[in-house]
Amino acid sequence: MPVVLFIALGFVVARLRWMSPVGVKELGNLVFLVLTPALLFRTMGQVHLDQLNFEAVGIYFVAAGVVFFGVLAGHGLTCVGAARALACTFGNTIMIGVPLIGMLYGEAGQVQLFTLISIHSLVLLTGATVVFELAAARERAQGGDAAPMWRTVLRALRNGILHPIPLPIIAGLVWSGLGLPLPEVIDKPLSLMGLALGPLSLLLVGATLAQATVGRHLKVALAMAGVKNAVFPALMLGLGWWLGLRGLPLAVMTCAAALPTGANVFMFAQRYNTGADEITAEVATSTVLALLSMPLVLMALVAWVPVA
Repeated sequence: MPVVLFIALGFVVARLRWMSPVGVKELGNLVFLVLTPALLFRTMGQVHLDQLNFEAVGIYFVAAGVVFFGVLAGHGLTCVGAARALACTFGNTIMIGVPLIGMLYGEAGQVQLFTLISIHSLVLLTGATVVFELAAARERAQGGDAAPMWRTVLRALRNGILHPIPLPIIAGLVWSGLGLPLPEVIDKPLSLMGLALGPLSLLLVGATLAQATVGRHLKVALAMAGVKNAVFPALMLGLGWWLGLRGLPLAVMTCAAALPTGANVFMFAQRYNTGADEITAEVATSTVLALLSMPLVLMALVAWVPVA
């Protein structure tokens, strides 16, 4: 309920024009570039590598790969197909996932989520970049601007690592490995910024929804949102259970799979000049539908995946 209320409040604030589109963008920069890295660094600085469950993350990416390449196969190796496949697999793990998992499962759940987040963008966005580049290779060749694939992959890897999300996670793990406690003069501000992240992120989601338009793309947006919000988490839950995953790791990974589509997909569509309006509509539709689908997923997890 707090998640829905915060999103609704952000929507109303933007509709009443108490926050301008420029203000929404600047708030997004604050959340993404300041508050999120603070929480990631502080949390990961207090854990040890042997506490991280990479098995659960691996199963998550297997499920994501099945969905991604299944959607891509349905549309063919095109930029539009790649955009739709990414929209069906790339979740809003930061603005919605972090506060939601924190409220549901506490810090233990967030550690599971941050393990995923540490390579979520790197794996999915790097893989998507390669697919987009392959799909656009003929157009680049026709324009006389073809780049070697190895250079494309290296550039994608670099951009995936030198990013506001993986960097603080890596830095936190390095600090944890040193075995040193954070000085209070640093720990206290980081803690306060982490507390601010959840409410501000959810307000930002609502404000962003207030500015989105769906229009003629509703049918396609609903189809993609259905895959993202229902098919992906169902596959994750079934595959994880079949492979022996249980308890908190399975619950958190299933919740992560059920999260609505993240905004990074729009940046890909915009960069490759393909289906930007369609992806914007899908992100908005997926987020609105998540207000209904997420409670259903959580009810299923309570019934089938007990967390000690």
